[in-house]
Amino acid sequence: MPFELPPTQTGAAAWYGPDMSRRDDWLLPLGPAEIAEIEAATTGLAARRADIAAITAGDFPLPTLGPKLAARVQDEVLNGRGFLLMRGLPVERWSMREAATAFFGLGSHLGKARSQNGKGHVLGHVRDLGLDVADPNVRIYQTHERQTYHTDSCDIVGLLCLKTARSGGLSALVSSTTIFNEMRRRRPDLLKLLFEPVATDRRGEVPDGQKPYFEIPVFSWYRGFLTAIYQRQYIDSAQRFFPEARRLTSAHVEALDLFDSLANDPALHLFMEFKPGDVQLVHNHTMLHDRTGFEDWPEPERRRHLLRLWLAASGARPLPKSFAQRYGTVTVGDRGGIIVSGTRLQAPLEAV
Repeated sequence: MPFELPPTQTGAAAWYGPDMSRRDDWLLPLGPAEIAEIEAATTGLAARRADIAAITAGDFPLPTLGPKLAARVQDEVLNGRGFLLMRGLPVERWSMREAATAFFGLGSHLGKARSQNGKGHVLGHVRDLGLDVADPNVRIYQTHERQTYHTDSCDIVGLLCLKTARSGGLSALVSSTTIFNEMRRRRPDLLKLLFEPVATDRRGEVPDGQKPYFEIPVFSWYRGFLTAIYQRQYIDSAQRFFPEARRLTSAHVEALDLFDSLANDPALHLFMEFKPGDVQLVHNHTMLHDRTGFEDWPEPERRRHLLRLWLAASGARPLPKSFAQRYGTVTVGDRGGIIVSGTRLQAPLEAV
């Protein structure tokens, strides 16, 4: 049977950046009572140097904020527009251990933390480590370069801003649902090609028994859900480094180029400037995120620094079996992340 495209997508996930920028319903400012609740849960754990990677929601009681945040994430991140910005964590008065404990504790109320790299880091540090993006084993978040629009390998990615760059480093968001709708309207012939498997480079982090790349379509339609997974630079590097990988035709490249041009269209995307203490939560299955390049401060203690969580959410959507290549399993609440031979889950307090 010939492949039929899914219908045009409607609902909150199909948004346009200029419209979204005029709204503020995606902002969750924290009040003094909520901050006090977070600090009360953090203080004892940080004082006894508790293993951050082992913190559960039971260890981090948030009797008022916990249910409120979980409900908003379910309604607005997983089933709505796809993102939320929580503002006001007092990171300027916290030590690194306190900030990491608070952030991980908050995340424990939203899902299960997943490993973000082969080292087993369930707490990531987004900093410029002076590495070369041309190195096939370097991931772009370890540099100061622009990331380009992409998804991470989990249901929800969370970022806590500790310090901002001297200039640049803006967060950018775009709806993959809107990109689908625009491609369906303009070039349905190219859109169909993005429902075919495409090779994406694992950047040297290869699970046992797997290829050095995974092959999942950019778009999948499964049980009534439209889901995207995308990282163009790693699609391109798979073509360069792995001759055995499925080849892209000129039509496939044209389809990917159109996807990129739509993501980069100011009529679709949204920029936001992080402030210290902001927590951004993004749904990877309906959203792509990006970061502009930045110039950092010369003083090490002032340099741009974000903490990151990859979360498997218990209320997440079903995913097709092809995602198991990257997610390990498609079991809701226990999927996503990167596990290779020798991986040990840990939450480092500095970028390593």
